[in-house]
Amino acid sequence: MPSAELEQRVTAALASVIDPEIRRPITELDMLERVVAGDDGRVLVVVRLTIVGCPASDRIERDVRAAAEQIAGSGLVDVELTVMTPEQRAALTERLRGGRARTNPFGPGTLTRVIAITSGKGGVGKSSLTANLAVALAARGLSVGLVDADVHGFSIPGLLGLVDDEGTPTKPTRVDEMILPPVAHGVKAISIGMFIEPTEPGQRASSVAVAWRGPMLHRTLSQFLTDVYFGDLDVLLVDLPPGTGDIAISLGQLLPNAEVVVVTTPQAAAADVAERSGVVARQTGQRLIGVVENMAGFVSPDGTVLELFGSGGGAEVAKRLSAGQAEPVPLLASVPLSVALRQGGDAGEPVVVSAPDDPAARAIEQLAGAIASRPRELQGRRLDLSVR
Repeated sequence: MPSAELEQRVTAALASVIDPEIRRPITELDMLERVVAGDDGRVLVVVRLTIVGCPASDRIERDVRAAAEQIAGSGLVDVELTVMTPEQRAALTERLRGGRARTNPFGPGTLTRVIAITSGKGGVGKSSLTANLAVALAARGLSVGLVDADVHGFSIPGLLGLVDDEGTPTKPTRVDEMILPPVAHGVKAISIGMFIEPTEPGQRASSVAVAWRGPMLHRTLSQFLTDVYFGDLDVLLVDLPPGTGDIAISLGQLLPNAEVVVVTTPQAAAADVAERSGVVARQTGQRLIGVVENMAGFVSPDGTVLELFGSGGGAEVAKRLSAGQAEPVPLLASVPLSVALRQGGDAGEPVVVSAPDDPAARAIEQLAGAIASRPRELQGRRLDLSVR
């Protein structure tokens, strides 16, 4: 095969190599510097990494070699890795942002469905539900991002398995001022736990306390939305802290088109508190789309149901939040207590992946189906249309 033709065919094959962090072909990202074919049939492929020490370098090199060898032949490809210049990185970040300045892409006019998961109190399994819902939506072919806005009680990295053996969360990659979120089970996730460092000798990073007041919390959420490159998302889930504090108010300012799902348990006391979080969401301009009852009756092996936390709390919250509203707030799902769900959370394997036939997994899949099939609300959104 003539050298010029070999170079063209190898270049075309390299379009199938996807950067594992940016999720785009390396040929679109200007990462492919050159392809040179010699008279002896050997091919040299030079690839520009985005940064020095790129954590995805081994995978990129392996994928590039495999794609090129499909054309040139086994053992006939040499891969050389270099690093982008500051100017090339700046051009890349501008291209990824579509030429727009650093702004929140999920504000008014966004076509991404933004869903905030909230609860009136802690300990109701909100984060476990959010992580599993994100994975279930991604398994349906949707592009899903997840923001862990529970700054004081972050747990999303551990629930998704984005931690090492010591419990240290995976660090995002930085390309200049752009942050590339780690990906697990098809979900792009970001959490304050990925940035903090131990403050004492021998301390686990996952146990570091974050003691911040309102302004810092608002700034953190704003930076997650502005500086993290999620790409084009179908759904952005936001795991809110429990209660009705600063983050809930900031969400109303930063994500005015967010839809809200309220999580409660069957207990009457929990239902009372959950109602408050729904009321605050409505006061800050968000739209309540439903209630999820978590920790419902445990299904024992003989089929009997043990209602350890009582029953009816989810339906009661939905009823109260529907009162006086033109559109009722439905009970979207009732997720039973589940050993498999707890085990999956501890192991970083969401139950929808580790035990899809578990009753809790089936209930979460039902929830994902209800959300995925729900018509998108366009009222109050700016549609960028022009008439010629």
